[in-house]
Amino acid sequence: MLVFPNCKINLGLHVVEKRPDGFHNLETVFYPVNWCDAIELLDKPNASTNFELIQHGTSESISPKDNLIYKVWDLIRTEVELPPVQVHLYKNIPMGAGLGGGSADAAFFIQLLDSHFDLKIPLPKKLSMASGLGSDCAFFIHNKVQFAKGKGDELSPMQLDLSTYYILIVYPNVHCGTAEAYQGVQPQKAEFDLKSYIEKEPVETWKNTIVNDFEKGIFSKYPSIKAVKEKLYDLGALYASMSGSGSAVFGIFKTAPNQSAFKEFRTYLQKPKSLVL
Repeated sequence: MLVFPNCKINLGLHVVEKRPDGFHNLETVFYPVNWCDAIELLDKPNASTNFELIQHGTSESISPKDNLIYKVWDLIRTEVELPPVQVHLYKNIPMGAGLGGGSADAAFFIQLLDSHFDLKIPLPKKLSMASGLGSDCAFFIHNKVQFAKGKGDELSPMQLDLSTYYILIVYPNVHCGTAEAYQGVQPQKAEFDLKSYIEKEPVETWKNTIVNDFEKGIFSKYPSIKAVKEKLYDLGALYASMSGSGSAVFGIFKTAPNQSAFKEFRTYLQKPKSLVL
């Protein structure tokens, strides 16, 4: 069985306060994008080990037991006996990019195990499991536009459709860690209702109001990321922003952007639905 976990972008991100548990409360909008990884699940009834994870397409050395996919399997097997499996993870979504690729993999693997073995895990249970694995992981269980607050796991649906626009994502070959991003942020209450603004105001006005609080610190440390955002606007983006804690930057366009302007970087262009073959 094969699934294709997709990533997300953040439309605005406010870090509003530090919590007593050391985490931060934030406000943001998660929007799903079709830049995908792939996960293949194979039954291995005669295998000598109960779980084998084979990773493809990543240059980073990650122990399988540190991968969220293993942690999903380990979590579920404490409650349900699972037969031996082999899992292939094909990484395509850049890591350390603020696109939520690892969280997407985990959420989709919860769904995959549930479907493949007919576990009948209730939705609230899936959401609880996902939230325990990562702050944005529960979003990918819904995988629809959501306003997020708290640590990013308090979700509510939104009315927003960007399917008539082009969305160009640029990964500027920089790995940004979440802890690194928070070092450059001074938490403060948002001055407006992000959810209401994004739902009601046209995309053309967003650049004047909607911000990602991580940008100031990350841009000062990595000017190349700031340069990507500036080039997106030069190319005609209606709105451009770093996604999450970075380093990927996206632009929303009414007409097809010049993707080759970023030929030194990895890019993904999501076209309007009407143009998808």
